[in-house]
Amino acid sequence: MATEVLLMADVKDLGSEGDVVSVADGYARNYLLPQNLAAPVSEATRRRLARLQEQREESQREVKAAAQALADKLAKVSCTIAVKTAEEEHLYGSVTTADISASLAEQGIEIDRHVIVLEHPIKELGCYNVPVTLNANVEGSVKVWVVEE
Repeated sequence: MATEVLLMADVKDLGSEGDVVSVADGYARNYLLPQNLAAPVSEATRRRLARLQEQREESQREVKAAAQALADKLAKVSCTIAVKTAEEEHLYGSVTTADISASLAEQGIEIDRHVIVLEHPIKELGCYNVPVTLNANVEGSVKVWVVEE
């Protein structure tokens, strides 16, 4: 027997939020309904889904606005990292995302090192524009100066 349910969240290999899908009774009763991933199709459920989507959109707008404000702040900031060098301006070590994150933390900007995007660690002196992915829709960059100690 099959039951129609309204998906309240994205479910892999089944559908996305707001879709009406037909699933086996046991799957709906034992997994989808207890996990609040789906609800029986009714007008009240549709209203609840609409309200939930509005709340999520508002939350996403707030998060995006905060990320954009941080991106604007990062555009005005530069960090200087002093490192030991060998001959010909090559570094003994390298400058990594953790070093950049620590340098920004000293300036009062807390950023997780995982959002800083470096293809390869920096191994030479110079000035670099390092991209920072703050949100799925918001990217910024920070200017990093690598200087001799």
